[in-house]
Amino acid sequence: MITDKTAPQDHGRTARQLLRAHRYGALGTLSRKFDGHPFTSITPYMVDHDGSLLILISGLAEHTKNILGDSRVSLITHNQEDPHIQTQGRVTVVGHAVFQQDRERCGKRYLRYFPEAQTYFDMADFNFYRITPLAIRYIGGFGDIHWVKTENYHVPRNALMEEEESLLAELNAQTKVPTRQWLGVDCDGYDLKIDGKTQRKAFKEFVVTAAEARAAIVRSEN
Repeated sequence: MITDKTAPQDHGRTARQLLRAHRYGALGTLSRKFDGHPFTSITPYMVDHDGSLLILISGLAEHTKNILGDSRVSLITHNQEDPHIQTQGRVTVVGHAVFQQDRERCGKRYLRYFPEAQTYFDMADFNFYRITPLAIRYIGGFGDIHWVKTENYHVPRNALMEEEESLLAELNAQTKVPTRQWLGVDCDGYDLKIDGKTQRKAFKEFVVTAAEARAAIVRSEN
């Protein structure tokens, strides 16, 4: 049984924040070639508004072949700039990787975060798979270890999911620095590309509308 003994909603949001702050992780699949043995590969991922993970992978890749045989996967990410591996925060997502029919819709948001993936996106062999979490393992450090229930992690549908694009257009139109671009805004924070590097900035509060996000951004930027 999965238990959350202390502030379970906070653990869910903290896990989401950590996942959103990173861009790649180790993807574990079940090998078809080696009779179900764990097979691990590195893959970029994007955390969508609802907390699910979106990956763009080739049909020729070993992990894709494994997923087509058995959709059960896990993905772990961690603070990739901290050399103290055992004391840093990390999150493992356990779930199913499911093929996404709405390729163009997925690509619109994904390519803002990974413009270098445009070449792969243009190849018919590459497709999107969504990893919907069944459980989350969050480790903030020694003694800070939690299984997070999906209901404490998943983000319900909200207005910001539909309003993000118009908000980004507004923010980018107001930007006076050519090397500064707004990539995405979600309930937990926002992503900026500054001088070619992506920076994640977290909100102190949970937001669900463009108006709330705009106000939170003003507080964060000032």
